[in-house]
Amino acid sequence: MRKYFKKLPRKLREVISQASGVSQETRLPAYLVGGCLRDLILGVKNLDLDIAIEGNGIIFAQHLAQKLKSSLRIYERFGTATLILSDGLKVDIATTRQEKYPYFAALPEVSPGSLKEDLKRRDFTINAMAVSIAVDKEQKIIDPFGGQDDLASGRIRVLHNLSFKDDPTRIFRAIRFSRRFDFKIERKTLALLKQAISEGWLAKVNPHRIRVELIAILKEQNPFKPIKELGDLGALSFISTKLKIDKSTRALFKSISKQIAWFIKNFPARRQPDSWLVYFTALLAPLTLARMNLLISRLGLRKGEAKRVISYYRELDKLISSLSKKHLLPKEIFSLLEPLSYETIILVSATTPNKNFKKYLTDFLKVYNGMRLCVCGSDLGGLGVLPGPEYQKIFAKVLTAKLNGQVRNRQTEMALIRKLVRDK
Repeated sequence: MRKYFKKLPRKLREVISQASGVSQETRLPAYLVGGCLRDLILGVKNLDLDIAIEGNGIIFAQHLAQKLKSSLRIYERFGTATLILSDGLKVDIATTRQEKYPYFAALPEVSPGSLKEDLKRRDFTINAMAVSIAVDKEQKIIDPFGGQDDLASGRIRVLHNLSFKDDPTRIFRAIRFSRRFDFKIERKTLALLKQAISEGWLAKVNPHRIRVELIAILKEQNPFKPIKELGDLGALSFISTKLKIDKSTRALFKSISKQIAWFIKNFPARRQPDSWLVYFTALLAPLTLARMNLLISRLGLRKGEAKRVISYYRELDKLISSLSKKHLLPKEIFSLLEPLSYETIILVSATTPNKNFKKYLTDFLKVYNGMRLCVCGSDLGGLGVLPGPEYQKIFAKVLTAKLNGQVRNRQTEMALIRKLVRDK
């Protein structure tokens, strides 16, 4: 494993070295596990570390956080903790545990367990491997279920026949991993997956857990492929029977991908758009607004996320109609686009090929977006203007002048305000 560790960024190697020291000091065996080990073997970039501790993971995390001078979030109920380093790197620490499902599709009952029991509870063999981080030990991969062979052969395989019934959300993960790594779902595993779908086990899962898995898929580099496969398998019907994944969906996803890449390249200093939310909003196109609201509520989207989804469908026709016209004034462009989120703007842009719209969008993002006045109410008060509707009228005129390039700074804004007050 040393050859794999050498490929890690220097910062991660330092973290592992410090964790190895903590393991020796506390006499708590520590292992690199799960997705980070899988990606390390595959040579795939993964900047998060998952460390499993045989013993008390929280004590281990507290010691490691002290050494790394990092922030620490503790989850006593689950025996886990997360370290957030100053540069944003994340280290997840978990006490090794075993799980029992009181009934199919339920959340598991968790209790402390051995490393092997911890690996046994995982979703797929490629995620059920571990390696000791102790520097004084031979770093041999612990692989009780044949995960290395499956990695080498490009296979997604569950650990037991009841896996998809115990946790039906593994259906989403199986598709996501198979598409991400271009792996095949092993024949028996695929049969079990299809059986779980046909028997309706996804409908028994808390919709909030479905939301988490759906978002993970929509965050993939090419989300259309796993979404299309889930649709073909019937797995999306548990989200809504009205969702349709067809050629128009493929074309829209492709256009969205281009628009997001364009935005990130040209406006790197702006808030980066939530790409998953753009794709999610696009998926809802076949639904009525009433159905959208019901689905959003059932999945438990946050208020801000829900607002961005609904605003797109409420504003779409008006935006396309207005922004397809020629010779719009800056104040008109500003008033149409400034209230909208970047996600809504990107999706509208992906929806329409109109050249006028593209030009207005570029002008808005380069010049008008976030434009604010330097003056404030106290400046008007100092000129004897009483608070009230007159404030808004004056500010609107000054903002229009600024959008048109007629005023550029506080000095010219104040000069215009004095003129407006004098002439009223």
